[in-house]
Amino acid sequence: MSGRTLSEHVHRIADTLPPDATWDDVRYQIELHASIERGLADVRAGRVIPVEDLMKEFGITE
Repeated sequence: MSGRTLSEHVHRIADTLPPDATWDDVRYQIELHASIERGLADVRAGRVIPVEDLMKEFGITE
């Protein structure tokens, strides 16, 4: 989380929401940030595969 506390992240997200934001907007932003954090943790832990391997697995050619 780049050195910030969870509370600091939540406040930062809340500060960027427009005045007419809904609870759905809040939930979306929180899940978006959580998803990015999970992805970055996977990268740091080496739990990723090269895009070329993924494309090959699905039969996608360039």
